[in-house]
Formats: sequence, C-alpha cells, structure tokens
Amino acid sequence: MVEKLSSKNKMPIRNVTDSAFASYGRIVTGYDFSELIEYMEQKTEIPDQGNVYVASVGEMEQTRACEMIQKNLYGAMPVQIGYCNGRNTTYNGFEYHKGSEINVAVTDFMLVLGHTWDIKDNTYCADQAEVFFVEKGTAIEMYQTTLHLSPCRVTDEGFKDIVVLPQGTNTPLKDAKDILEPENVLLLQTNKWVLAHPKREPLIKQGAHPGFLGENKELLY
Repeated sequence: MVEKLSSKNKMPIRNVTDSAFASYGRIVTGYDFSELIEYMEQKTEIPDQGNVYVASVGEMEQTRACEMIQKNLYGAMPVQIGYCNGRNTTYNGFEYHKGSEINVAVTDFMLVLGHTWDIKDNTYCADQAEVFFVEKGTAIEMYQTTLHLSPCRVTDEGFKDIVVLPQGTNTPLKDAKDILEPENVLLLQTNKWVLAHPKREPLIKQGAHPGFLGENKELLY
C-alpha cells in the first residue's frame, strides 16, 4: 500500500512501523480495543462529505479499554474517547495538544505529521511535514510535540479513527485566551493549538490562526 501511495503522490509515504515515525510517536500494543472498534463499526457512520468529530462518547468511555488506557497510558489522568470519521484528502492545517493522543485505526488511513519545534513565529511550512500510513487495527500514541490534524482517506469509502485525549481537550474555551504565552495566538479550543491554511475557510471562520504556509496539498489514493 505505501508503495502505491508514494507513487501516486510522488513523495515518500511511510508506514508507522518505519523508524522515521519514532520522533512523532510509537505503536501501542498489548491492549484489547475490540469493544471500541465494535462500537465504531456498528454505531458510527462516515459522512457523505467532509468529516465528523465527536470529542467524547460516554459508551466508549465505559469500556474496559478506556479504564486500561487511563490507568496505564495516562497515569490515571482522566481521558476522553471519541472519534473522527470522514473523507478528508487535504492537509488543511495542523494542531497540537499538551499531552499525548492515542489513535486506533478502524480503517486504513494516512496522517500528515510535523514537529512543534519547527514552528517559527507561530508559522509552520508545509514542506517540513511527512506523511504516514496507518493500517486498520493499528493503535498509535502521538506525542504532544507532534503536529497533526484529520486523517486522510485511502479509499472511496473514507476513514474511521478512534481518538483518545486528556479530558476536556477540543472543547470550547471557558475564558478568553491569555496571550502571556506567544503560542496562545494559536489557541483555538481547550488544549488545542491550531495553525490553519489561509484558504481553509471552515477553520479560519472558527478563529484559527492562518499560520500554515505553503501548498495545501491533496493526497491521492
């Protein structure tokens, strides 16, 4: 699959099993995610257009998997489990959080990733990003220094992705953001710093900072 995707896009697309992924995250093994995957397959849909993101799903958070994730991967810190399903094919921008993000691929998809240390003056250049393929059934931890956004589909049907984050992430800010920290120009929601492509109107209209420079590439499949 990665050879086909690399050829179509005329750029390297690597599997998350590749050593190049090590600075972005790691593959998570030893956990039974079957309850979460079953919920996703039976009770969630891929929209006809665009993406749908749900930050927290109570039924998913009442599973044994959630208990094990919270206890072992987050040191007993409260977490939320939700999902992102969709048909995205473009970069659009990047976000990051303070705390790791766990993704479980219910379908195959690609991720466009970067490093927070490459942000300069609240801008990030598209040419520095790398693309990784995540195979169905794979669970990964993305470190808090990893820039990311929506997965990109690799089939006409779209993608389904389980998303685990520290509790409260991606929810509306309760107070006005404090610009004491320069990076908070990028703060869009609770624990969600965003650099959007200037032409990505849905993000810009939400108030995202247009700090993603370069071509808003579309990934072919």
